[in-house]
Amino acid sequence: MTRVRLSVAERRGELLRAAIGQIEARGVAAVRIADVASALGVSNALVLYHFSSKEQLVAAAFRHAAEADLAHLRRLLGRRSPALRRLRSAVRWYAPTGQAKGWRLWIEGWAAALREPALREVTEDLDRQWKAALAEVIAEGVAAGEFPCPDPQGAAFRLTALLDGLAVQLTSYPGSVPRTRAQQWAEEALARELGLEPAASPAR
Repeated sequence: MTRVRLSVAERRGELLRAAIGQIEARGVAAVRIADVASALGVSNALVLYHFSSKEQLVAAAFRHAAEADLAHLRRLLGRRSPALRRLRSAVRWYAPTGQAKGWRLWIEGWAAALREPALREVTEDLDRQWKAALAEVIAEGVAAGEFPCPDPQGAAFRLTALLDGLAVQLTSYPGSVPRTRAQQWAEEALARELGLEPAASPAR
């Protein structure tokens, strides 16, 4: 069967999506250029034409996933609605009980970033942007008088740290915490960080 000729951007996107799938299935350490090529039915040389090494491919794949997640987060936080409602939507999506990125992929990325400078740069950049986006909306809510959070940046840092930690627990040890309880903890943490009683944070 003749393959459709793709543009450079389309081909890179195809390779990055395949790399993400292979990382999720095999882990960063085990995945090979050959695995990505085989998944698409192309040659190793084609993969290496676009990405000169496995390290470059892996870092680019994580950045591709990160940019998609950040775009979705910004859509949630950019809605025309009260800050509290936007923050609750973001937490419900980002929490390990929600529909955010594949947590197995990011746990792999965090571990590999300890040894791979290029990947560490990607994960650090994602982390900074994620916290900054949350802090900005928290500050908007404070300015609008919705809640009295005195430290938006600190609140964003602590909240994402809790959500990341819950993700590691639920992904690494399935069943260790009921998903409904984890979601409840996430929502209670958001309310506390905003200076609200949990019951004062509306469901919608």
